[in-house]
Amino acid sequence: MSKMLSEKGYKVIILDNLSTGHKEAARFGELIIGDIADSPLLDNIFSEYKIDSVMHFAASSIVGESVLNPSKYYNNNVVKTLSMLDSMVRNNVNNVIFSSTAAIFGEPKYIPIDENHPKEPINPYGSSKLIIEKILKDFFTSYKLNSISLRYFNACGADPDSEIGEMHEPETHLIPLILQVASGRRDAINIFGSDYETKDGTCIRDYIHIVDICKAHLLSLELLLNNEIDGANAFNLGNGKGFSVREVIDSAKKIVKDRDKHIKENIATRRQGDPAILIADGKKATRILGWTPQYNDITDMILHAWKWECKEL
Repeated sequence: MSKMLSEKGYKVIILDNLSTGHKEAARFGELIIGDIADSPLLDNIFSEYKIDSVMHFAASSIVGESVLNPSKYYNNNVVKTLSMLDSMVRNNVNNVIFSSTAAIFGEPKYIPIDENHPKEPINPYGSSKLIIEKILKDFFTSYKLNSISLRYFNACGADPDSEIGEMHEPETHLIPLILQVASGRRDAINIFGSDYETKDGTCIRDYIHIVDICKAHLLSLELLLNNEIDGANAFNLGNGKGFSVREVIDSAKKIVKDRDKHIKENIATRRQGDPAILIADGKKATRILGWTPQYNDITDMILHAWKWECKEL
């Protein structure tokens, strides 16, 4: 996002405590090392720079960990975000774009999932994001803080130029896990359940390239800065079609085939709370933001991630 904003001529300030981030990745803007809950620091930033909008990506985001350690998730994702929003209101910074998630919906009642789908999260991670969406509605009513919440489905891929990519520890996302097996960094990929009521028995997910997610943020920013949208808004971000775990693995095998890489698989038991199918309805984002995903083919998403994996090696 910082790279895209910088290329568009925006001045970017990056605030990161580097608890899970990497200093070397924050080179497309001015990096300030600190925490979003450090109110004196935020007051200094807002007074020193003319901040037009905040994009809030700072969150703990591992679903399984959120079940084991909900306190961490409610503290980081709710309490600290609320502190940041208070700092924004105090300093008259009136626009925020918030990273939300498909996890706010819980078990799907229908497919594809639109913005009006019931919101019944089944883990603390999803609950923490939904709480902030509700807070943002109240902050507009009381403080006129404009917000756009973007609900990612399965974010994936890497910078097509291979300048930035996924560097998680531990890694929990399917595509980098598969590619780490292909590169030899991992022994095997676990397929959690092969008996779902899907075409090949594995879970189906809606994958969205990180570049398309960034473009949605850029379009949201432009609407906010041009006063073309106000209030507390929310949009689903997905391609509107799904790929099964088996299809993702098979696509990865084709991409890495010329390197004679073997991708070993293990069939594991289902994970609790894994719906069989999650697919987004992104028509609202297209209609209001003018957003259309550029990358619809899972092959491109995996290819960019593979180039990044090779560079990491």
